[in-house]
Amino acid sequence: MTNPLLADWTTPFGLPPFADMSDDDFAPGFEASLTQARAELAEIIENPEPPTFENTIDALELMGEAMHKVLSPFYTLVGVDSNPAREALQREFSPKLAAWGSEVSMNPELFARVDALWQDREKLKLTPEQMRVLELTRRGLVRAGAQLDGFAFDRLKQVKERLAVLGTQFTQNLLADERAWYMELDPEDLEGLPDFVLATAKAAAEEKGAEGHVVTLSRSLIVPFLQFSARRDLRERAYEAWTSRGANGGETDNRSIAAEILALREERAHLLGYDDFATYKLETEMAKTPDAVRKLLMEVWEPAKAQADLDAQSLAAMMNNDGVNDALEPWDWRYYSEKRRAEEHDLDEAELKPYLQLDRMIEAAFDCATRLFGLEFKALDVPLHHPDARAWEVTRKGEHIAVFIGDYFARGGKRSGAWCSALRSQQKLRGDIRPHVINVCNFAKPAKGSPALLSYDDARTLFHEFGHALHQMLSNVTYESISGTSVARDFVELPSQLFEHWLEVPEVLQKYATHAETGEPMPADMLQRMLDAANYDQGFATVEYVASAMVDIEFHSGDAPEDPMTMQAEILEGMGMPPAIRMRHATPHFAHVFAGDGYSSAYYSYMWSEVMDADAFAAFEEAGGAFDASTARKLEDHILSVGGLREADELYTEFRGRLPGVEALLKGRGLDKVA
Repeated sequence: MTNPLLADWTTPFGLPPFADMSDDDFAPGFEASLTQARAELAEIIENPEPPTFENTIDALELMGEAMHKVLSPFYTLVGVDSNPAREALQREFSPKLAAWGSEVSMNPELFARVDALWQDREKLKLTPEQMRVLELTRRGLVRAGAQLDGFAFDRLKQVKERLAVLGTQFTQNLLADERAWYMELDPEDLEGLPDFVLATAKAAAEEKGAEGHVVTLSRSLIVPFLQFSARRDLRERAYEAWTSRGANGGETDNRSIAAEILALREERAHLLGYDDFATYKLETEMAKTPDAVRKLLMEVWEPAKAQADLDAQSLAAMMNNDGVNDALEPWDWRYYSEKRRAEEHDLDEAELKPYLQLDRMIEAAFDCATRLFGLEFKALDVPLHHPDARAWEVTRKGEHIAVFIGDYFARGGKRSGAWCSALRSQQKLRGDIRPHVINVCNFAKPAKGSPALLSYDDARTLFHEFGHALHQMLSNVTYESISGTSVARDFVELPSQLFEHWLEVPEVLQKYATHAETGEPMPADMLQRMLDAANYDQGFATVEYVASAMVDIEFHSGDAPEDPMTMQAEILEGMGMPPAIRMRHATPHFAHVFAGDGYSSAYYSYMWSEVMDADAFAAFEEAGGAFDASTARKLEDHILSVGGLREADELYTEFRGRLPGVEALLKGRGLDKVA
C-alpha cells in the first residue's frame, strides 16, 4: 500500500491528507524522504559543471520537498494533538534531523560552490532577490560551521545533535507536567467563580474524566481562576503548580536539561569563534548586540517597576481590608487586580465576556484584513488534523491567495500557548505555490451548543496570531527561504503586534462585539470603559515580561551558569524584582528559550517589535485613520509581502521613513508618565 505521505496529494488546494495518514506512516515516510534528500544533495555537490546560481542555489532551495511533505503534517500534529506514539517519533526524528541539517549546512563541498558564486556575484547579473538569497545562504553556512575542520567540525555536529535531543525532551517534559496536573473543586471551592469560569472548569472535568469541576494548567482556565477564586489557599495551590511546571523532580524535571542546553550553546558559540551565544545569536538581528538589548529592556524596566510598586501598595491595602494580614503574594495579584479593575473602570469580566464571542472576533479579524488588504474569506469543508480545526479559502479579486486554518481550543495533547505556522509557505520557484497557514490558540472550549467566549486578552491573542498569518499569506517572493515570516527574530513580531491595534479601533468593536444571547452590540459606555482599561495593570505585565527577557539575555552572555536557577534568582534580585510578581516564564518551563533556538537570546524581540508596532500604527492615524488605504498599501509593499528580501531596519525605514524610539512603546503601555 502506498504511503499517503509520499504519494501525490489530490486533496483540495494540496492540503495534507490527514484523513488518510496514520502514525505508522511517519517513520517509513521520513526515512524514504531523507534518502531522497540525500540523493538531491549529492546531485548538487557532485555536479561536474561549474557552480551556477541555478545548479546550486536554486537546486538547494528546491531540495527536500518530499521531506517537507512528511514533516509538515507530523510536527503540526505533535504540537496540536500529541500522543505517546508521536512523542516517541519526535524523539527518534530529532537527532536524525539535526545530523541531516549538519550534512547540509556544514558541507565543505556545498560551501565551496556557494562561496565561488559569492566571490563572482557582481558578474552573475542576479536580481536583487537572488543576490539576497545568495548572501543569506552563504552567511547561514558560515554561521553553521561550514568553514570549520578537524575537532571543531566534528564536535559542533555532536553539539547540534545533542541540543536537538534536549530541546525535544524539554518540550515533552513540559507537556507531560501540564497534562498530568489538575485540581478537583468541591462545591464549597467554587466561591467567587463566575458562570463562564464554572463552565470552563466543568468542561475540563469532563475531559479529565472527573466529576464536577476541575482546574487545569491551561492558561485559559487557570488565569481566570486566579482572578476570581475567593479561596486564597486554592489560588496558592494552583499558582504554584502552574509556575512549577518542569521543576517537580523526577523524569519530567527540566532544570538539569536547561543547564546542559546553556553549556552546549556556549560551546557552540566558542567553536564558531564568538565570545558567547548571545553575541553569536544577535549578530543577524536588528539589535545586533546584547548591550543594545539590555538598553531597551532597562529603559522600559524602570518606569514599569515604578508603576508595579505603586500598584502593589494599592493591592496590599485591598487585601488587608479583606482581613488578610499577610504580605501580597503572586497568587494574590490577579485576584485583587481584578477587583481593582472592576472598581476603577466599572468593568465586570462576567458581564463583558458574552460580547467577545470567538466567532465574532474571527469575523472582526477577517473584516479588518478585507478593509486593509482586500482579502476575502470563504469557509471550506475539508478534512483537517482535528475536528476542532476549521479552514477558509483566502482570495483577492477572485484570485486564490492562501488557505487559512484556525485551531482555537485547548485540549490535553496540545502544546500550551499560541502560535502561527505554515503547513506550506509561499514561493514561485517551484510554481505559483500559495501558502497554507495555521493559527493555533488555547481558548477554553465551551459546552456543546454554547458559543465560545473570549476575554479581551484572548481576543488580542487571536488578532496577534492573525497578524503573523497575514505576514505569511501576503508574501510575494520567489524564494521560500525568504518568504513570509523568514525575517530577523526581533522583526517577526512586528506584523502580529501591529495587527493587535485594530482590536482597539472602536468601529471594529461596535460592529463585532455583540452579545452571545441577544445579539445586541456592546453598549457604548461599556466599550469605552473596556478600551480605557486596555492598558490596565501594565506595570505587572511589563515587569513579568522584562524579567524573563533579561534572564534570557544574561543566561546567554558570558559563561554559561552551572546552576541556572541560582543565576535566575541573582538576576532578579539585582533588578529589584517586586516580591509579588514572578517572571512570566521561569527557567524550567521557558519553552521559548529551551525548546529550541528560536527565541534563545531573543525573547526581548516582542518588546523590540513593540517599539515599531506602536510607531507603525501611528502612521495610519497620522494618515487619516486605522484603515487608510495608502498606508495599508505601503505596509504590504514594504513589510508584509517581501519577507526577508532586505535587512529589517531597511524594510521598516522604507515603510515609515525612519526608525522609532522607545517613547511610543511607553506611551502605548501607559508608562510614559510614571514618576
